[in-house]
Amino acid sequence: MTAEALGGWAGQVVSDAAAAALAPAGAPGLDLLLLWHMHQPDYRDHSSGEFTMPWVYLHAIKDYADMAWHLEQQPAMRLVVNFVPVLLDQIEDYCEQFRVGPLRDPLLRLLAHPEGVPLTSEERHKAFDQCFRANHHRLIAPYPPFKRLYDLYAGLESYGKESRDYLCDRYVYDLVTWYHLAWIGETVRRESEIVAQLMAKGTGFSEKDRLTLLQVIAQLVQQIIPRYRALAQRGQIELSTTPHYHPLAPLMLDFQSAREALPEVELPLAAYYPGGRERVCAHIESAITSHARRFGAAPLGVWPAEGAVSSSFVGLLAERKIRWSASSEGVLANSLRASGIGGASADPGIEARHRPYRASAAAPGMLLFFRDDRLSDLIGFSYSKWHGRDAANNFVQELEAIAAKVANGPRPLVSVMLDGENAWEYYPYNGFFFLSDLYKGLTSHPGIRTVTGSDMAAMHAGGTAAHGASAVVSPGELPTLSAGSWVYGNFATWIGAKEKNYAWDLLCDAKASYDRVLASGRLDESARAKAQFQLADCEASDWFWWPGDYNPSESVSAFEMLFRSKLANLYRLLQLPVPDTLMRSFSKGGGKAEVGGTMRRGSTESATS
Repeated sequence: MTAEALGGWAGQVVSDAAAAALAPAGAPGLDLLLLWHMHQPDYRDHSSGEFTMPWVYLHAIKDYADMAWHLEQQPAMRLVVNFVPVLLDQIEDYCEQFRVGPLRDPLLRLLAHPEGVPLTSEERHKAFDQCFRANHHRLIAPYPPFKRLYDLYAGLESYGKESRDYLCDRYVYDLVTWYHLAWIGETVRRESEIVAQLMAKGTGFSEKDRLTLLQVIAQLVQQIIPRYRALAQRGQIELSTTPHYHPLAPLMLDFQSAREALPEVELPLAAYYPGGRERVCAHIESAITSHARRFGAAPLGVWPAEGAVSSSFVGLLAERKIRWSASSEGVLANSLRASGIGGASADPGIEARHRPYRASAAAPGMLLFFRDDRLSDLIGFSYSKWHGRDAANNFVQELEAIAAKVANGPRPLVSVMLDGENAWEYYPYNGFFFLSDLYKGLTSHPGIRTVTGSDMAAMHAGGTAAHGASAVVSPGELPTLSAGSWVYGNFATWIGAKEKNYAWDLLCDAKASYDRVLASGRLDESARAKAQFQLADCEASDWFWWPGDYNPSESVSAFEMLFRSKLANLYRLLQLPVPDTLMRSFSKGGGKAEVGGTMRRGSTESATS
């Protein structure tokens, strides 16, 4: 398959080997489009260069490393991996720290701390506050030495925080070492002699031990981008992207888009986000440019931040020659209703969500996929409680049941798209057995063909299926694309509640100040670039995800404080006084959200699965 066969647009193309694998299957079956979404917001304090949270490198050594390994072991498994550019920016930042120093993550500095220098009170408290932030059942309790450290700490905590001062530096060194050992990926643990030796030692870790572990961590992080690049270059996976800082693009374009799914939703005091179209375009173009730099070709697919789409947003993607994008079945259901189309499919036995779509009026030339929320949430929330092989077999059986409904018609396209990093902390062995058996089961099944978004775009290039019209379900047409996200098909997770709307108003005020200062011409080119960089960071969807009483107070406090600090730094870069409003917390949290609030189900129905 050549670039010409894809309409002459630059990007990743279907390799010859992949094209052979996509030949029409003789047996009735289906096509599975599996997408893993990898994202972390920018945890850097750009006024100091410090990382405020360690989640980027911790997910790298656990989840991104494990996910690459499973694909490397199953070369017939085809899927999409979506990397958000701001995540890759931070991975590259860590790579540079490991290469030339200095370390700008306080937890890594603790791991590398020289024994001859006593720990400061701040360093000790950092260890105590961070090193028990993990799934207790999966990452602490299975390791007796780590569990003893936890029990000792918990016992002292009952006497007040000042009792922690009785814990010596040796305790802290063992604690920070075990925290990193627990976060090491299962595939690394099974193959690394160094990790095995340290876990066997169990206690009394020396400075040499800690530095050796730091070298393992550095190597794992440095290998992440090259490993996924290699998987893409051999045609096994497609790498897609997201607008650079993961902005909630439809809301930045128009707050009123929230009312397409929720007509009565309360909106921020600001009527609109100033200059929203220009900012969304900047995020898209930056993502395309950085993706091409890292992976050698522009992306053909875009997974929108939070699966959030609108007619105006997908139109901007189509203008930039993006071939496909995706959202949830909740958005599809709203779009079918808005278009006056019933939920019944044109092909007997194929459900509406199990085919691609076009929204030709809004985004000519693009395909849209809508994920099966129930199947996606089975992986994200339910299968972690199952035995790995049973869960993998059940997923294959779910696909078989879908295929069985189609007698002699075209093959359904089932889209399963979800967070590729946060779920595994809740699985035994970081999902090792589930993913191993899942990929084996899918690739060996005679009726299941794993595909990528660009595979489907190539099949439907020119309006016909390139590999046989009888084998591939044809795209539906959506006269109206309703705005919404992958959570309940609406934007309520990011707008509407008092605290979320307040966060939007803080950002709108900062953007208005940014526009006035830049229009005045008083900033030189360097200062303008720094301010623009900080503004983009402040536009991430994550700052609106966390506020709310249903999320855990610890996470809400951390993210809300980080958001305010980023806005404050933007004002300083604009050479303006920081508003008093940014000195006061506006959200406390206090809930017990599922999986710690890091993921949300696509629909209320999937919670009963």
